[in-house]
Amino acid sequence: MASKVAPKAATGPLNPKTVHREFFGFPGSVVIIATTTIVLYTWNFSCNVKDGCELPLTAERWAHIFAGAMNYQNYLSLEAFKYYVMWWTWLAALYFIIPATNIQGVVLRDGQRLSYLMNGFSSLLVTTLVTLAVYMKAGTEPFLWIADHFFELAVASWIFATSLALFVYIYSFRHSYVERPGKPTVMLGLAGNSGNPVYDFFIGRELNPRIGSLDVKVFCELRPGIMGWILLNVCFAIKQYKDQGSVSVSMWLAIVPQIWYCIETLIFEDKVLTTMDVTTDGFGWMLSFGDLTWVPFMYTVQARYLSFTPVTLSTPYAAFLAGMATCSYLVFRLSNNEKNAFRTNPNDPKVQHLKYITTESGSRLLISGWWGAARHINYTGDWMLGLAQCLATGMNTPMTYFFSGYFLVLLVHRNYRDEHKCHEKYKKDWDKYCEIVPYMFIPYVI
Repeated sequence: MASKVAPKAATGPLNPKTVHREFFGFPGSVVIIATTTIVLYTWNFSCNVKDGCELPLTAERWAHIFAGAMNYQNYLSLEAFKYYVMWWTWLAALYFIIPATNIQGVVLRDGQRLSYLMNGFSSLLVTTLVTLAVYMKAGTEPFLWIADHFFELAVASWIFATSLALFVYIYSFRHSYVERPGKPTVMLGLAGNSGNPVYDFFIGRELNPRIGSLDVKVFCELRPGIMGWILLNVCFAIKQYKDQGSVSVSMWLAIVPQIWYCIETLIFEDKVLTTMDVTTDGFGWMLSFGDLTWVPFMYTVQARYLSFTPVTLSTPYAAFLAGMATCSYLVFRLSNNEKNAFRTNPNDPKVQHLKYITTESGSRLLISGWWGAARHINYTGDWMLGLAQCLATGMNTPMTYFFSGYFLVLLVHRNYRDEHKCHEKYKKDWDKYCEIVPYMFIPYVI
């Protein structure tokens, strides 16, 4: 029977009430929702073909941004919202239609292992074929429309992401959460069971909200935003070709690593099942907005800038950036593959030679290979890959470096969460591990 009382924290051994609140709880969640939305608006009204790309450091620039934000008729578009809903629905339909591999997730607190349909890469291939068919029939016009109506689509995604987060928050109260022997309850996120509706809406109340077999969190993590990132980059490259006569080396260096990053994320989509987003965090506004709006519409700022600003790179500098991107990607991918292979089967010949320590809880912590070099070596590779993409835009504006700066803050914060979680879980064993592997990001440096 559904709960008919006011929202409050469900308590019990499996769903304990949240004590430690991330991001300073209620006030922090309000600040983050407001700040990220303001940043989305600021980067649109400060970095575009009409206004150039300058940080708003004067009252005049801020007045311009405020005036643009108030003139909502220019970006609040029913047509854009319709197209965004069609995009999300199309990918959800492919999730059910395309043959998929059934993968078991990690063991949850109640002993369950949820099943996930893995067909993201196949969905990308089908979507690519349909996109090519659209190009063959209609030419570049649909792609130029997307580039020219970028912000209308961004706002549409914000509305959709916020609505989805509100839906899953309300949806999480469909159960009584009474814990009975042999009958596991719906799992809540450890951080989102505070009883404060604003904070729980933001951080995510239910761990794995599902509509039928569609896991909303994993779907949003991998499909609409990741594939939207690819599509937007392609549209901006097409716009540059139309307006400037060619696709520049700088554009290729910015978008090729990003597109490949997205493709290989979908190729290795089952690896997301062991990440903190899936195993620990609930699905709320933070992930909904991050997956559906922030990733595709803020991470494409480099391509958007280059679509209206010619940037010429010297051959040696371009070669340096290509090498930097390649090496950074290899650090990121090889370290993650090593970790996932060890977690899946420590006796796999590929990782059997690695050294580790065994904790009192029975977990094994790697102390050799990539993870013997630094505790979060994958973060280093991930950040350096993003920095290489920003460097491709030249040095004319700091706004195209937002991706790198934000990503650094994100990874440092995630490192803090990882370290805190591991210290709570492994206690003295974690201290021992940190003595053996003293560096967090870069061996012999930090």
